[in-house]
Amino acid sequence: MPKIASAQYPVDFLETWPNFENKIRHWVQQAADQQAEILLFPEYACLELASLFPRVVYSSLSAQLNALQDLLADYLQLFKTLAASHSVYIQAGTFPVRHADGGFRNHAYFFSPDGEIGYQEKLTMTRFENEQWQISRGLEIKVFDTKFGKVAINICYDSEFPHYARQQVERGAQLILVPSCTDTQAGYFRVRIGCQARALENQCYVVQSSLVGTADWSEAVDVNCGAAAIYTPVDRGFPANGILAIGEYNCPQWVYADLDFAAIENIRQTGQVFNFKDWPKQFDCW
Repeated sequence: MPKIASAQYPVDFLETWPNFENKIRHWVQQAADQQAEILLFPEYACLELASLFPRVVYSSLSAQLNALQDLLADYLQLFKTLAASHSVYIQAGTFPVRHADGGFRNHAYFFSPDGEIGYQEKLTMTRFENEQWQISRGLEIKVFDTKFGKVAINICYDSEFPHYARQQVERGAQLILVPSCTDTQAGYFRVRIGCQARALENQCYVVQSSLVGTADWSEAVDVNCGAAAIYTPVDRGFPANGILAIGEYNCPQWVYADLDFAAIENIRQTGQVFNFKDWPKQFDCW
């Protein structure tokens, strides 16, 4: 049974790359010391890197996106090195990446202990991303192989759309990672409710990570709120409320839980209800 660590990660004004690197190394070390083998960071955690640039850059939505591209290679190398050195899987939150057409897409990078790097793009954009930030959606739904089984990623708002997760569990995923960034309680609860719904209807684990704290200097992540949590099926052998673990709201911390994938498979076959298997029946009633 692997242990997962989900971060309630605070935004800081870092000023230098070594400050960022030291912060990330400390967070990863903390989780590794608790024997966590899968680590999840929140959406847009990387945006604190904008504080490495002058005010004219970090105060501009468009300028910070372009400037961050200069740090992407070092960012990837840092997490690749940490995943290998601690023998852990890391979903490093998300990073807005400029593509060849000049547009940006929100990448959730997944780092394996063996050095492999994959990513899931965000598939549905919020109004802020669409209307103010001009970040484009991706179109490909992926799953990732681990020694524990298949893992999938729903980036924040994507968790509120059931067919993404459904395609992923039909491809074998028993764990869905949800890096999130929300600036209101309503936003946090929308993602949380989406996560719990995906866990219920697919009889799988869904793990949410939240960006927390304030960053008055950043137009993109100035206010952040939420709590990290590990959600489960609502059935025998699992918590009656579907919450295996949850953090203290808005408090920087890791939230830990042991995952039992054999129990997931068992509940899909012998549970009180068969949400996973009964999914196709709903389409008989159109």
